[in-house]
Amino acid sequence: MNEVSTLRLNVLRAAYVLIAVGMGSMIWPLILRHPSDVARMTGVVWSMLGAITLLSALLGIRYPLKMLPVLLIELAWKTIWVLSFGLPLWLAGQLDAATAETLRECLFGVVLVPLVVPWGYVWAHYVRAPGDRWRGRVSAPAALPSSSVAGV
Repeated sequence: MNEVSTLRLNVLRAAYVLIAVGMGSMIWPLILRHPSDVARMTGVVWSMLGAITLLSALLGIRYPLKMLPVLLIELAWKTIWVLSFGLPLWLAGQLDAATAETLRECLFGVVLVPLVVPWGYVWAHYVRAPGDRWRGRVSAPAALPSSSVAGV
């Protein structure tokens, strides 16, 4: 089940293109031409979203499986925003037009990302696989090559 089909790889690539182009076309103009008095956290959010679009464009398209954490981050932040901010405002009848648009965009991601992620691969490589070691290994000193000892 660790094998991911070429079709699934190309679907993943399409998702990275969608992030790079869709979100990138909205976020990069804000990054490149922002007012000097932009709120600190607004600049942080724009920068993080810009980084996601760059990683999607530069690495996700080429290495769709290695960059799955980018899609998982997309799913996580959008799900958190929908559950913590979007739905409570909607349920309270307090959605303004901009927040309603953000809710629609985030819901699109919450629905789309789980459809394209190869969950069997995620399970095998991120849940079941052993984690990386926590401590360095103690190893014996490397032996000197015989050519470097000859001159001694």
